[in-house]
Amino acid sequence: MAQQVATTVPTAKALRRIVVADDSFLMREAMAQVLQGIEGVEVVAECADGDALWGAVLEHEPEVVLTDIRMPPSGDDEGIRFAQRLAAERPGIGVVVLSNYARARFALELLRGGTPGRAYLLKDRVRDVAQVASAIEVVALGGVLVEPTVVPLLLESADQRRDAALQALTPRERQILAEMAEGKSNAAIALELFLTKRAVEKHIGAIFSRLDLEEEALVSRRVAAVLLYLGREPVD
Repeated sequence: MAQQVATTVPTAKALRRIVVADDSFLMREAMAQVLQGIEGVEVVAECADGDALWGAVLEHEPEVVLTDIRMPPSGDDEGIRFAQRLAAERPGIGVVVLSNYARARFALELLRGGTPGRAYLLKDRVRDVAQVASAIEVVALGGVLVEPTVVPLLLESADQRRDAALQALTPRERQILAEMAEGKSNAAIALELFLTKRAVEKHIGAIFSRLDLEEEALVSRRVAAVLLYLGREPVD
């Protein structure tokens, strides 16, 4: 199984109310069946298009929306548009967007503005109960999870832009930030890079300082740093 890329480690067992959306009845049923096997998850509505999905969100106030990227009425990137609408009107609701293809453009649009609580996964991942459970918990806790096959494309995009803030990082700091983008804890990074945990903590503190990420930021500094690295400025 491919290693997931996340900025928050799922830990909670709290009940998560989920709304599922896909224009395919069979896909909705498949997603609902997978979700039924996850402890602490309740599917409160199933929707076939973006309009029905918005109505379900207003009625049920779910913690997380699990949605296809292509649905009526737009038929192209309805899931992304819906996530952007939620960011403006219901920012506390997490969104897991499912796509048939690994497209950096869609992932970048989903992360635009540094909105926390977002995940971009391939539909193939739906068959993996643990993967889906992890994605739900990550976005419910305000983290970010990106399809592993898309991450190299996002990093290439960031390198091509040569953002001034990122270029100010030392090679070691960029290396540690890359490890953070893979969802690794400080202890895991220390083990991977043959450093002490204290050394990793000091490097991460320097990264936050160089990227001018204050402790009172609306998104956590760890998530904000990864969002910047993956190609979008965090929210102010």
